[in-house]
Amino acid sequence: MATFPQVVNQQIANEFGASQQYVAIAVYYDAQTLQGLAAHFYRQSVEERNHAMMLVQYLLDSGDEVAIPGVEAPQTAFADATAPVALALAQEKRVTEQIVNLSRVAREAGDLVGEQFLHWFLQEQREEVASMSTLLAIMERAGDNLLLVEDYLARQQVGDGGGAAGAPEAAGGAL
Repeated sequence: MATFPQVVNQQIANEFGASQQYVAIAVYYDAQTLQGLAAHFYRQSVEERNHAMMLVQYLLDSGDEVAIPGVEAPQTAFADATAPVALALAQEKRVTEQIVNLSRVAREAGDLVGEQFLHWFLQEQREEVASMSTLLAIMERAGDNLLLVEDYLARQQVGDGGGAAGAPEAAGGAL
């Protein structure tokens, strides 16, 4: 069975992978001159990078080995403009499952400090799934008129922008 530090190192890869996927989604929208959607996913990418670096800082503070693993190439082609948001929602649900598993490993190992550290991530994931669900609903309602989505994003902040109170420190500082 994997140790808690080992699964934290794997989650670092998962977070960097999520960051890269959000860059790919942002670039997809940027190429279509949908600046609101592009900006949203560029911000999401930075947020996921910061999550990875929070995990790095946790391992550094714990005196555990940090292994920065490689990540799989992100998906860059999409069937339509809604598909990237659907992919992002699926990704957030998958990351939620990963954080829940991390919490389970910490609990089973009796690592109360590790389990407590993950409470912020659990709350963050609930918010991420909710905000991506909202964005997907907006995209589906807008249909082919993506300017409605751009207008919505110009008027309404979707997500917390990664600056949530009580966030753990990120190694090297949050971007």
